[in-house]
Amino acid sequence: MSQQAIPPTAQFLAATRRAQAAHIVSGLGSTLFFNITISLSAALIVFLGYGFSQPIALWLAATILSAGYRAMTARRLARFNYIETDPDYALRFMSFGALLSGLIWASLPFCVPDFSAAGKDATISLIMVGISAGSMIRGIGYSQLSMAFAVPILLSIVVWLIYVGESSSAIMAVDVLGLMIVMVQSNLSAERVFISNEIAKLEATNLAQSLEIANEDIQQKNRRLEVLANRDTITGLANRMHFNGRLLGDIAREKTIGGEVALLLIDLDRFKQINDTLGHSAGDALLKAVGERLSNTVGEDGLIARLGGDEFAILVSGPNARWRCRDHAEALLQESLAPIAFGGSQSVIALSMGLSTFPAHASTAEELLASADMALYDAKGKGRRQIREFDPGLKALADRQSLIEQDIEAAIRNGEVETWFQPQIDLQTGDIAGFEALVRWHHSRLGFVSPPEIVAAAQSLHLAESLTAHVASSVCRLLARLPDLDLSEVTVALNVSPREFALYSVADMLEQISAQHGINPARLEIEITEEAILDADGAGEQLKRLENAGYKLAVDDFGVGHSSLAYLISLKVDRLKIDRSFAKGVAESRANQDLIAALVGLGHALRLDIVVEGVETAEDAAVLEMLGCRMAQGYHFARPMPVESLIAWIARRAEKKDARRAVA
Repeated sequence: MSQQAIPPTAQFLAATRRAQAAHIVSGLGSTLFFNITISLSAALIVFLGYGFSQPIALWLAATILSAGYRAMTARRLARFNYIETDPDYALRFMSFGALLSGLIWASLPFCVPDFSAAGKDATISLIMVGISAGSMIRGIGYSQLSMAFAVPILLSIVVWLIYVGESSSAIMAVDVLGLMIVMVQSNLSAERVFISNEIAKLEATNLAQSLEIANEDIQQKNRRLEVLANRDTITGLANRMHFNGRLLGDIAREKTIGGEVALLLIDLDRFKQINDTLGHSAGDALLKAVGERLSNTVGEDGLIARLGGDEFAILVSGPNARWRCRDHAEALLQESLAPIAFGGSQSVIALSMGLSTFPAHASTAEELLASADMALYDAKGKGRRQIREFDPGLKALADRQSLIEQDIEAAIRNGEVETWFQPQIDLQTGDIAGFEALVRWHHSRLGFVSPPEIVAAAQSLHLAESLTAHVASSVCRLLARLPDLDLSEVTVALNVSPREFALYSVADMLEQISAQHGINPARLEIEITEEAILDADGAGEQLKRLENAGYKLAVDDFGVGHSSLAYLISLKVDRLKIDRSFAKGVAESRANQDLIAALVGLGHALRLDIVVEGVETAEDAAVLEMLGCRMAQGYHFARPMPVESLIAWIARRAEKKDARRAVA
């Protein structure tokens, strides 16, 4: 016959007692506060009903003293670590204190003159029953303590109800007695559940420890393989696989204990340029040097990982994780101001950082990574070399962009992405001098989507050529209709983003669409920004092709970039468009007037047309004409409009012009 196993209850008795003692001590402060508050209420009720009573005053003092005694006992037990070393002793002391308080409460009826438990003093009886029930609920971890407090009080009520001698009081006494029995049974049952839960946790811990010991040999043999699998070979930091596992584990742990996880994503600015110009060995040396700087700054306070390329991550968990991670980010930002040595060179490497935290910003590892990535993207978009913390607005923007990207291809194909046109006016004659094509999209759920959002979505989905071709086709259709409106000589401007020249052949696409519609290239003006004419490798050859094919070239937003006069001359630009920031309020700004006069003089010297954007008032238009500007566009003249509205607008202008001639 096999030897009988030791029961789990006996095996884990000491640990269970410690858990019970700790549970009681953790809630003792609020329990005593509640006890004193209720005793004050009871005393006040007696004083209001009977006037000042010395027995009640003494009873109240005894109640407060007993609470003080229990608080001091709990402090002494914690100070001398009895809860861990001798939990039975601690439980006995706390049970004695509960019994003392219960006996004092049980004496309350004896202190009230002519106490009538079911009559005029029923409120006192109700308070005593209530505080007993509260004690039973609060003491679910250790029934002996709660019963030591509650049973004397309930028995006192039963005795006084029987003492009255009335049948109704006797019935109430039976009810209170029954309530006491039910509460005692419930309390004992709750204690058994508490003990069962504690034993289950202890068994699980014990099992985990046993498994840990059993696997120690295997872990030692696999440690080297684990290091190789979890470490980045260049920097020696954690790799993406190890980082992902740690992130999932930290979130699961902190979710259980109500803690916090902070994630900082870091991107190196200009890394690709260094890698391309100095070689991959220099790039690897830089990554290693950056890894060492991260390790020296963060130390053991978090996991540092290289996720790939020039992207690093810092994972911080536990108390105040967000602020600790924020402090590391600030320190790294300060450190990045100092040159970093790598591969025989040194350079100042700027860092862009995005911070997000669990559970404030995300509830899963995937969401936390996405939130930090959105914050990093925001940091890079706002000038780099800075820290950005995730906020719900970034998520809303990302969701909006995702919805735009989801629907834009169909919107281009179905014609929901429209081309609107804004007229350009000759300031001297008031005649129409040209039009600018502008992309517009009214989304069924988002409303109007801004042109930059449309362009960004098209480029991210490799739809830039489709979008520009769609707008170019609309421009050609308008150009085909203009001769019937006595506007056969005016041009229509089409905006082309600098990035598009690197994505596809803009020249081939425009030549093909112009030929399909039979449009003279001289009537189609290609608007580019100053960055495009400076990008000799990406855009220079195509711009030269467009010039040779007869298309007009215009530089948009002139004056806010870095244009070179040599490029303007060599490329044979036909028109400069002065940025709206200089035109707004020009009538009131002497500085803007001087600047526009200088730009107009430059245009005349180079034989370039000048168009001023953003003209909103008649005063600004008059000042611009005085300064020598020939053409302008803006809300003062007309807002952008769909093609049919534009045709109607042109017809109305023609009618008004004919009417003025007739009167003259």
